[in-house]
Amino acid sequence: MTTLPLLAATRLDPIQLFLDADIVVQAVMAGLLLASVWVWAIIVSFSLRMRKLKDVQTRYEGEFWQADNFDSFMSERGGRDIPSARVAQAGVAEWRRSTKGEIRDREALRGRIATAMDSQIAQEADDIAERLNFLATVGSVAPFVGLFGTVWGIMNSFFQIGVQESSSLAVVAPGISEALFATAIGLFAAIPAVIAYNRFSHSVERFESRLHRFSDKLHASFSRQLEQR
Repeated sequence: MTTLPLLAATRLDPIQLFLDADIVVQAVMAGLLLASVWVWAIIVSFSLRMRKLKDVQTRYEGEFWQADNFDSFMSERGGRDIPSARVAQAGVAEWRRSTKGEIRDREALRGRIATAMDSQIAQEADDIAERLNFLATVGSVAPFVGLFGTVWGIMNSFFQIGVQESSSLAVVAPGISEALFATAIGLFAAIPAVIAYNRFSHSVERFESRLHRFSDKLHASFSRQLEQR
């Protein structure tokens, strides 16, 4: 019967560590916890967004290449909020502007169409990867923020040694535990952020490559139409 209270008293209690910590260490911990929550929110939302984009992209491209006339297809269904649709719109818009009058330089026209679509692809990739910068920032900064909390907590522990004139572990151990807890939270925030950033960056690169393949096929179609003029 007497062993249960002893076991309960010796267990590590993260909440109690936070409550007993110095105000500076508490601020560090709170900031890192908020960053961790935001990291996981980005991870979940980005995963869902990429899954949705891949699905709608596949359907749109299938319908696009089955269309008999790209101009009519873009007029009817080109306004969708889909990266491939916006890339196609950029290429078709440049095609329409350049073919209103007499075509004097076919190679220059091909170059303008390719540039218009490449520019839109870069814009799409930037829009998709916009929130990934936060993951990179947390992954690189969070461990150092946690280390700052640890250093501050250890300094406070040594200060308590001087105030109480005792170097007993009972005096310094609680403060050091609280300080090291700040580093643990920093790693807890940083590790998922780094893993997610690397994985999502690869996903964005693959998606960008897919858009380039789509634009290359569309560019080839425009080239064939130019040859027939």
